[in-house]
This record gives sequence, structure tokens and C-alpha cells, in this order.
Amino acid sequence: MKPGPLLAAALLALSLAGCATIPADHPEARSYDASADADTEVRAAFDRAAERGTLVLIAMGANWCHDSRALAGWLETPRFQALIAENFELVYVDVDRPQEERGRNMQIAWQRGVTEIEGTPVLLVARADGTLLNRDTAKSWRNAASRSGDAIYAELSAFAAQK
Repeated sequence: MKPGPLLAAALLALSLAGCATIPADHPEARSYDASADADTEVRAAFDRAAERGTLVLIAMGANWCHDSRALAGWLETPRFQALIAENFELVYVDVDRPQEERGRNMQIAWQRGVTEIEGTPVLLVARADGTLLNRDTAKSWRNAASRSGDAIYAELSAFAAQK
């Protein structure tokens, strides 16, 4: 039995519902740069974190992914920018499509003990010495588009308190 037009419309509405939480005026599609030298950018972020006494926040995602774009959209808002500027060195890393075995820059997560990545985004929070603070939750960000800004802010604030 083929799904009817009503079911198809309902599924489409559900899939787009998460996109409604993305701030509309943010150019988040530029965040995950496939041409960037991710290893160099991550090393530089750890160096800056050591100098400033901050944490490193590595957003591993892709521009095609609505959850990755949603996370980047939240992180670009003024409220998040203030939290990040004071507490984190933020690096966006393009990972392409790890769930289709077309992942790139996966070594950044693997080196920190986060393996078997099946979706995006993955958010790594680490101390300047490389200690990963969220190994258990790093892969849980695949639903970033359906999280509220307040929930994301609260989680990042809790990490900031650990710096």
C-alpha cells in the first residue's frame, strides 16, 4: 500500500518543523567549510584555549545537514557569541556524510575517543590539554534543530563552568 498524499504532507511538515527553530537571519550555511584545513584550525584553537584559559568547542557538521545548520545558527546569535567569546574557542569542522561512509576530518573525533559517528552534528567540548568533557554526549547533537536555544545555552553554560 502506497502512502497517501495526506501522510506524505504530514511527514514533510514534521521534517521541516525542526527548521523553524533556526534563526532566519543567520548565514549558518557558511560555517562548515569543506576547503578548510581542519587539523590546523583545531590545533590553533587548542593553542588559543591554553593561552586564554578557555575550553575548545568543536562543531563537526555539514552544510547540507539541517541540524548542523541549526546549531551554527544558534551559535551565531549575540547571546551565544558572548558566551563563546568568554569561555570557548569555537571551530567548525566539515565532516561531509559520515553516515554514508563519506566522512572527512573524522580523525578529529577519533583522536578524542569519539568513534562510530553516524550523523551530524557532533559537538566536542574539551579542555586545552585535550581532555574531552562530553564523550558520552558528543554524538547526541543530531537533534540540534529540535532543541530550544535555552536548552543549548544551558548545556554550554554548564560546560563553561568547568573551565
